[in-house]
Amino acid sequence: MAWQGMVTEFLQVPAVTRTYTAACVLTTAAVQLELLSPFQLYFNPHLVFRKFQVWRLVTNFLFFGPLGFSFFFNMLFVFRYCRLLEEGSFRGRTADFVFMFLFGGVLMILLGLLGSLFFLGQALTAMLVYVWSRRSPRVRVNFFGLLTFQAPFLPWALMGFSMLLGNSILVDLLGIVVGHIYYFLEDVFPNQPGGKRLLLTPGFLKLLLDAPEEDPNYLPLPEEQPGPLQQ
Repeated sequence: MAWQGMVTEFLQVPAVTRTYTAACVLTTAAVQLELLSPFQLYFNPHLVFRKFQVWRLVTNFLFFGPLGFSFFFNMLFVFRYCRLLEEGSFRGRTADFVFMFLFGGVLMILLGLLGSLFFLGQALTAMLVYVWSRRSPRVRVNFFGLLTFQAPFLPWALMGFSMLLGNSILVDLLGIVVGHIYYFLEDVFPNQPGGKRLLLTPGFLKLLLDAPEEDPNYLPLPEEQPGPLQQ
């Protein structure tokens, strides 16, 4: 019964958060069971572009290391802040949310080439946290019961804690930089004099992922109108 309750609760989570979290957990489980090797997942430009192992463009965002405190720490932040974004500023805009993932992922891969970074899931987490924190500047965050501060400080606290866990701060910095670029292009620049939206979600994503908008000029047939049908 407990498992059924957990499954029911998980199925109520928004689609993007549910899909990404499940993919991360299943990938880590496959590595733990030795069904996959991290060497099959990491980002390697030579193997991607010369050997056409294109799956590495995705799998490098799904593996957060072996099961342990660091993995659960990252999953907690992925699940929480991905869900807060999807249920908050991206509510009803699934296509825009997926496009943010795509934009951030492509930019991280391009910038990651400069730093020889092989796994970028932690950077993606930092990006999600950064975008949420900038869109929720007045929210006060309790960081594991140790510190309480305004939301915009959260990405930096996360980077410091990640450093204490022995992780490279380059990955977190990359996520913060990409998150700031997205936030500037999406939230700041369009509101400047002469500014406009530069990040336009492709139409095919909206057709696939968003519910069709109702036509304001549509007049329903009599049998479709509420109330008793007039004969």
